[in-house]
Amino acid sequence: MRGKKIYVGLSGGVDSAVTAALLQEQGADITGVFIKGWYPPGMPCTWADDRRDAMRVAAHLRIPFRTLDASEEYKKGVIDYLLTEYKAGRTPNPDIMCNREVKFGAFFNYAMQQGADFVATGHYAQTENGRLLKGIDTSKDQSYFLWAVPKEVFAKTLFPLGGMHKTRVRELAKKYNLPNALKKDSQGVCFLGSISVEEFLTQEFGVDSGAAVTADGELVGRHTGSLLHTLGERISLADALPGPWYVVAKDVEKNELVVSHTPTLPTETEHINLTSMNCIESMDAGSVSAQYRYHGPRVEGVISGTRFIPAEPITEPIAAGQSLVIYNGDHCLGGGIIV
Repeated sequence: MRGKKIYVGLSGGVDSAVTAALLQEQGADITGVFIKGWYPPGMPCTWADDRRDAMRVAAHLRIPFRTLDASEEYKKGVIDYLLTEYKAGRTPNPDIMCNREVKFGAFFNYAMQQGADFVATGHYAQTENGRLLKGIDTSKDQSYFLWAVPKEVFAKTLFPLGGMHKTRVRELAKKYNLPNALKKDSQGVCFLGSISVEEFLTQEFGVDSGAAVTADGELVGRHTGSLLHTLGERISLADALPGPWYVVAKDVEKNELVVSHTPTLPTETEHINLTSMNCIESMDAGSVSAQYRYHGPRVEGVISGTRFIPAEPITEPIAAGQSLVIYNGDHCLGGGIIV
């Protein structure tokens, strides 16, 4: 990497800070970039604090620091998508669109326009000759969230942390004496920071009380709005019979939730239809494995056109709007949105 011009997305967190430090140690010409997104008006947000932490890292490493205003891309590509999907009763994955539209859309394009040779981020994934691979730390691997990124981007993208475990990253943060070495990992959605999705949706949609019923139609309580809840979620109901209660189906038009004492109902899925597919590597090489939620199980099967056919029926509900990500071993081949 010596002499290469690399723009590093500095989020203010430990992972991106260590990424910048590692590449600088390898002799690269580093510029740190904080990506400013769109934030819900009137709700608390940590972006100013995160930007300050990113600036402190850049100052410590003595590298140039820039702020990229990507609020328009955030609003259009992530926020509007999220609200549209929830209104339709589907379960979106905003982090995937954040990667595609913002980090490897707006940021990547900006870096290339500035003459960068590569961009780098603190993702736990790996690239190899323009291909996307899992990170070796299975508990942190983020390849699932990168399936929708255009394949040509990976030829100019570096993930220095993909070949190490989180414990090692923390050790390196202390070794480099980074000012945010002890900062806790962010647990929020990509664009909401400390705000929960439910808080954001409540602000957007408001509270709309409706019936919560069992699969047999028995009324067991009242919920705060079908748009505010997702499949598999444990839910607190008003005027409810003894729980626990989990959302297993929803009818947005009736504003009705079907609930159960267990997160799922008996079901069998023999194929999964996909839309908005993105191919990073060929998916036609026979048997592949698919993952239909983050940290979910891997299911063996084949891709036939825009359909995934599992070798054995899947016996738990598959949420429309979520991502099905296709793998061949450690290689992420791409994926699609579940219809």
